[in-house]
Formats: sequence, structure tokens, C-alpha cells
Amino acid sequence: MASSYMTGFANDYSTEAVPGALPIGRNSPQKVPFGLYAEQFSGTAFTAPRTENRRSWLYRMRPSAGHGPFRLIEQANNLRSGPFDELPPSPNRLRWDPLPLPEAPADFIDGLCTMAGNGDPAAGHGVAAHLYVANRSMTRVFYNADAEMLIVPQQGALAIDTEFGRIDLSPGMIAVLPRGMKFRVALPDGAARGYVCENYGAILRLPELGPIGANALANPRDFETPVAAFEDSDDPVECVQKFAGRLWSTELDHSPFDVVAWHGNLAPYRYDLSRFCPVGSVSFDHPDPSIFTVLTSPTERAGVANIDFVIFPPRWMVAEDTFRPPWFHRNVMSEFMGLIYGTYDAKEGGFVPGGSSLHNCFQAHGPDQTAHAMATAAELAPRKLEGSIAFMFETCLPFRTTKFAMDAAQLQPDYDACWQGFAKAVLGHD
Repeated sequence: MASSYMTGFANDYSTEAVPGALPIGRNSPQKVPFGLYAEQFSGTAFTAPRTENRRSWLYRMRPSAGHGPFRLIEQANNLRSGPFDELPPSPNRLRWDPLPLPEAPADFIDGLCTMAGNGDPAAGHGVAAHLYVANRSMTRVFYNADAEMLIVPQQGALAIDTEFGRIDLSPGMIAVLPRGMKFRVALPDGAARGYVCENYGAILRLPELGPIGANALANPRDFETPVAAFEDSDDPVECVQKFAGRLWSTELDHSPFDVVAWHGNLAPYRYDLSRFCPVGSVSFDHPDPSIFTVLTSPTERAGVANIDFVIFPPRWMVAEDTFRPPWFHRNVMSEFMGLIYGTYDAKEGGFVPGGSSLHNCFQAHGPDQTAHAMATAAELAPRKLEGSIAFMFETCLPFRTTKFAMDAAQLQPDYDACWQGFAKAVLGHD
């Protein structure tokens, strides 16, 4: 059965799977309809300003508090968390081929492989960049007490059951799962691969538009939040949580997806990247990639993000007498990039779908020699870039790579070579 959604970004939603389940005009009446239990789910402090306050009320068949103690799991997978101290931070430019799909059974949790990160979930700042490779649906449930999770599928669909309802996700879409929310990932198309950004900082929001105005980038009405849908099951299920960087497990005697109704403005959502409305130059000079920001997690410093999620979508290139691919640059922000499908216009070889790259702060990067030669010799007619979408997790803190990432067979040893072969400029000659 197809999932149903409500549209809008961070709206105050109200939804019930059974008519009459949602209390009217109050949050926690003495007796909730049908004997349901009222539970507040808070993503910000109770006293946060109204414009920043994110919370929802859930009406469930059993209280979430009904479980035994969690026990520490001895982790055998490649999931890591801040503080990232396995290796010294590296200034080197790095690029990886796609991770192979697993041969042994691996669900979404098993398949999380941490490539890099910064900050510390206990301090409430920083991010982690993961890849996932999975070949079986989850039978257990998971929640992340450390971070909000941004999921970017690259291969294979995901069906994500949550306490708020069902999200169906395919490559070319993203989903954001709130910190602390239980979920379960099924693989309707079989094996799957993609990217995950853990956001330890402020909750993701839409960027300000400034002089762009109101009609560009990601439109609020294109974000979709699931309607209430509940699972009535008394079968035991393992519940795994990520807390302070480690995995813990307990057993529930029922499904945690027994929420019959809910209302509020903190909930999971999905977004179809094809609905992003890019803007760009129609005269000369290349705009900053900031104009492709889909979501941002701000810091206390204006204009400096804990994480920006930036995409490079299909778009028209029309700038006059202008070098059109991303130019050479050294940036105070650090960039972890991935490619969902197609070809990235600054790197036509080596950077392939499912792969990733890392350019830490102030490390020089830009088009490779081949892309530069083609761009400087191109006849500049209007051209549409199609059939490709790359993205970037951009953060104000340097990324620190994990031992897994640096030992991986997919790490390309010759990445620096793509910037070799540039001819020296000859003064006095055009």
C-alpha cells in the first residue's frame, strides 16, 4: 500500500489513523481516547523560543517507557562517532570508489560505515559522514539519541517505518529522521547503498533566501511528512539505540510503531531533489555553491553552518565568457561529497556514483586537468546539465577520517594526480 503524506516544512501537523484518537483542544487529557497514552517528543528545550521550538505529541497503545535496561553492544561493524580520535586529522585531498555491496547478511545498522566526522554529540556540535551498504531488511528497530539523520539513497529503495508513519524513499530523494525517533528500514528492491549525515548540532532547517527572494531553491510545500499509521503487534523486538557514540540494546514486548495519532512540528520528512529550483548567473561569473543549499544546521555565528546539505542538480549553464565548472578554491568550510547518479562536471573520471571525496578546510581543489581543458576551450552556448546529481555535506569544522576510511581498499591512492599536467601561464601571450 502506498504511503500517504502531508506537505510543508516544519508545519504544525495533526493526523490520526483511527477517527477520534486525537484529543481535541488539549495535549494530555485525564483520559486519552481509546485508552491511548499521551507522550511528548521534544527535539528542543522546553523553553526554546516559539520560532525554534520543535516538539510533537504522540498517542500510542503503550508508553515508550515500558522496557528493561539497555546493555552495551560490542560493536563489530564500522560505525564510529565523535569525538573522532582514531587518527590525526589529515590535510590531504581524498577520494574513494563505491563500497561493494555486502556478501554476508547486513541490515541498515550493520551496513553503516563511518568515513569521517568532527565535533562531539555530547557537546551538541559537529557531524559525521557515513556510507551504508545493506542486503536485508531490519527486523530490529533503531533510534539515534546522538543526532538527527539525513539519508541520501544512491542505489535501491528504502521503506522506513517510523513512529510517525511510513516513508518510502528511492534514489534522487532524501529523508531526515529526528534525533531520538525509532525507525526500521526495509529493502523492497533488495540490496541498497547510500550516504548518511549525522547532525549533532541545531536541527536542520531551510536556508534563508536573502536577495534571491521567495521563489527558488527548495520550496516548503515540497517536503512530505507521513500521516499516522500504526503497527499493532505484541511480538518481541530488539531495540537498538546509539547513545554517546556507542550502541546499546534492549528488548521490547511490542512494536514501538503503535502511535495511532500525533500532532506537532517535529517529525520525519522526505524531499524529492528533482523539485529543487536552482538559480544561477545569466550574464557572467560563476555563483557560489551556496545557492544550491537544500538544508542547513546553523551555528551561533551568522552565515557559518554546522552542516549545509548542498546539491548540484540538473540546470542550465548560460553564463557569458565564464569558466563554467566549479572554479579552483580554498575554503574555510570542509566538504564531503557524494554522487547519486551521472557525472560531476568538475571530475569526469574517478568520481563515480556511490563514491565520495573529502576536501578539508583550505585544501586547494577544483576541476581536474581534463575538465579545465574542456571548459576553457568550450564554445559557450547555452547548455543544460542533465542526468546527474552530486551533493555535499559542508561543515565549518575540519573532518577527521576514520581508520576504516583510510584502510579501505576503495581509497584512491592517486587522487592528487588529477591536478597534474597544468601548463604554466606564459606572460604576454593570450
